[in-house]
Amino acid sequence: MAAFVVEGKHRLSGEIAIAGNKNEVLPLIASSLLFKKPVTFTNVPDIGDVGIMLDIARHLGVRASPIQNGVVTIDAATVATSELPFDLSNEIRASLLFASSLLVRTGRAVIVQPGGDAIGRRRLDTHFQVLSGLGAVLTVERVSLENDEGGTRFVLDAPKGLTGAELYLDEASVTATENAVIAASGARGSTVIVNAACEPHVQGLCRFLQKAGVGIEGLGSNIITVHGTADLSPCAHGVGSDYIEAASFIGLAAATRSALTITGVDPAIMRMILHQFARIGVVTEPSRDKHQIHVPAEQPLAVKTDLGGAIPKIEDAPWPGFPADLTSIILVTATQSRGTCLVHEKMFEARLFFVDKLLNMGAQIVLCDPHRAVVVGPSALHASRMSSPDIRAGMALLIAALAAEGTSVIQNIEQIDRGYQQIDARLFKLGANIRRTGERRNGG
Repeated sequence: MAAFVVEGKHRLSGEIAIAGNKNEVLPLIASSLLFKKPVTFTNVPDIGDVGIMLDIARHLGVRASPIQNGVVTIDAATVATSELPFDLSNEIRASLLFASSLLVRTGRAVIVQPGGDAIGRRRLDTHFQVLSGLGAVLTVERVSLENDEGGTRFVLDAPKGLTGAELYLDEASVTATENAVIAASGARGSTVIVNAACEPHVQGLCRFLQKAGVGIEGLGSNIITVHGTADLSPCAHGVGSDYIEAASFIGLAAATRSALTITGVDPAIMRMILHQFARIGVVTEPSRDKHQIHVPAEQPLAVKTDLGGAIPKIEDAPWPGFPADLTSIILVTATQSRGTCLVHEKMFEARLFFVDKLLNMGAQIVLCDPHRAVVVGPSALHASRMSSPDIRAGMALLIAALAAEGTSVIQNIEQIDRGYQQIDARLFKLGANIRRTGERRNGG
């Protein structure tokens, strides 16, 4: 198991370029199975989750090149099996996204219970609601696995293909929306997706399919109309920048009182993110012309109370609201801000459980319940030995370690590697005292 050894209290400085959006690349890889000729993606991040998705594609019989300078070419001329591998699927929730493209290409998809971040219950119902609505028949099977533990397989059959329909999602799920878009692109007729997610990575997937010849209307809204086609034209697509990574570096710069310039990101897609950081006293200087955000070293870092002096509440919401993936990041940043705020994570009941590790470092936080934490700052953090529970909490712990007095050890950093490209090397160039023990898992 790899680990980071981090000596805190070093101010960082310089420029850091943002990698491609992980959450856009994963559905793009799944959608490549719609094509019988090669497609090419650029600005692909070399991270663990991308590597797992490419390995799943290879297991299905697809040829996928290694990531070279951010470029991946995928040739799905042959799809050899409709059954996802258990071991790889169990590592990543995005494996679900192959269900739609497998149904289009083979008329069948066998999905196993997906893995991913341990942040609480994550429903699968909306995915199967979508695919059943387009004509797939679902069968749920209990199976015995090699380790004698029971498992669940979800078998979807559509031997005559999928047919467009009106789909009303029971929640604005990002991955279910992506499954719906991919499946509808290869279905007969038109599909209307109501209560669709509209995050930038959903829009990125739609733009790629538009370039390939799929008629898609309603980008950026919660009603998306997809006109399916059997005549897809292979094309190249550049992945958008990872605004979650950009926000992580904003939190890092503020918590460590470092002057950082974050490049390669459009501040226009980060308006709500910048607004919420401003509520805990983080000053940013965005430039749309230069596609960058500068975070100055000198920060007020004082929580701004609501009108009447009320304690402000920072809460996640569907796009264009504040992303749930950033509640861990803004919470750890708030530990360095003077005043009190409430962080309310509505979606997942286990995402805030990493707070106990911050308490061990000296943070003043009251975990009210699984969804709400009161943060009182600023706290003088001290070094600790800890383990990363998931991608975003792992990054939050890394921020805490860089802001803390002394040398911390963060274990299970494979979780961080899943979402942040060569984070230790990039931070080292900015002046961080960080070293890795153990091997890095790259994107493949």
